[in-house]
This record gives sequence, C-alpha cells and structure tokens, in this order.
Amino acid sequence: MSASLASLVAPGVVLAILAMALATYLCRISGHFMMHLIPLTPPLRRALAALPGSIVAATVIPIIERLGLAAGLAVGAALLAMLVRRNEVLALVAGLAVAIAARASGL
Repeated sequence: MSASLASLVAPGVVLAILAMALATYLCRISGHFMMHLIPLTPPLRRALAALPGSIVAATVIPIIERLGLAAGLAVGAALLAMLVRRNEVLALVAGLAVAIAARASGL
C-alpha cells in the first residue's frame, strides 16, 4: 500500500514551491547584477558590512519582546558564549541551557 508523492501533495503545492524558488533565485541574481552597476564607495562598504547585524537584530528583538525574559536571557547567553569562545555549537548549547533553566524556574 504505497502512495505516490503526487497523491500525497495537493496539485498546486509543487507549482507554488517552484514559483517561490524561481522568485527567490531571480531576486538574488538580480541583486548581484545590479550591485555591479553601483560604485562601492567607503560609506557604502561600511553600510553593507553592518547589514547582517541589522538583520539579526531586526529578527531577534521582536522574538525577545514576544517571548519575554527567558528568551532574552537565552539570547544573551548565546551571545556571550559566541563572543568568548567563537563557537556556534557552544553558543547554541548555552542559549538552550539558559532557556530551559529559565522556563523551568518559571520565567
């Protein structure tokens, strides 16, 4: 009694996924080509270098605000571990450990 993938997925789902993948690819590749047209001045280089941190902050701060003190402590622990040891796995473990401990203590 094996079902084919086509019978498990609604007909429009695969088409929607392919369309989103194409749109994502076109956005990324168009940005690459458009940046060749813009001169990279020192201020623009600094702005582009700061962009990843801004994206992380824009993603993490609303999560902390929504999930509360436990999430803030967990992010702080992960950040501290990353600054001290420069090890992503250790930062992940530290953040999870603090989140678990904070939730277990009622925060």
